[in-house]
Amino acid sequence: MAQIREIKKRIGAVGTISRITKTMQMIATAKFTAAGQRASASKPYAAMIDDMVRQAASKAEDYASVLIDGPAESSGKELMLVIASDRGLCGAYNANILRTALNHKRESNADVIVEVAGKKGMGFFRFQKIEVNKQHVIGDTPKYEDVEAIATEYLNRYLAGEFDAIRVCSMRYVSTARQHAEVTQLLPLSMPEGEDTEDAKGPQAVYEFSPSAAELLDELLPTTVRTLLFQLFNEAAVSEHVQRMIAMKAATENANDFGRTLKRDYNRARQSMITTELMEVISGAAALE
Repeated sequence: MAQIREIKKRIGAVGTISRITKTMQMIATAKFTAAGQRASASKPYAAMIDDMVRQAASKAEDYASVLIDGPAESSGKELMLVIASDRGLCGAYNANILRTALNHKRESNADVIVEVAGKKGMGFFRFQKIEVNKQHVIGDTPKYEDVEAIATEYLNRYLAGEFDAIRVCSMRYVSTARQHAEVTQLLPLSMPEGEDTEDAKGPQAVYEFSPSAAELLDELLPTTVRTLLFQLFNEAAVSEHVQRMIAMKAATENANDFGRTLKRDYNRARQSMITTELMEVISGAAALE
């Protein structure tokens, strides 16, 4: 009888877990849809900025900028921003990002200064006894104003010669079935190459720049940094919701399967108890004859 009661309690607990994980899966699905729309909406702007930079770069001969060439004197320091999540239950999302960040820090020849966005990243580096210079609070719905403030701070510190490079370790979103952790170099930027007009097919647009292409690049390159960082935050948010949705779906299915197994065990134990009681009644009746 005690075994039956125990199985019944476990059936109730597993049912509660299944309902919770199913709810979390539905919430993650809704957030993934919204985050995906935000990330898709920002891509045309990023593509336009990239196209403008390429057009200006093709006309700016011998253009030099600290944002591209790097600081004149090396500081021996590098800044790495790690974008993790504030909440768990999202599969291997945080584990992949933090492992990639830790490997990069260990393999880098420079003194890597770590900054974190996300509570899970902060907890990880504390456990590893690695000092975190600063924690940024962005959440799973990045706002451009918040990300722009971080990018502007990075630009100012980089231009001041505080770091040789600034990198971002985050989850890059490829598709619903594929996301991968990656270290992206935010600064210095790679100089975009102009299109080869001899090899290009079809008529090519000819632009005249006013002000000059070099002056335009001075304005566009910081915008490129801000746009890239915002896109990285958006892709990280989409990846987090995707992996939480998949993890909660798997948890719900496992809970349902375990619940069916428990119900089968409960029925067997109940049948065994009924059979035992019937045998006792029959044996008692036979003893009275």
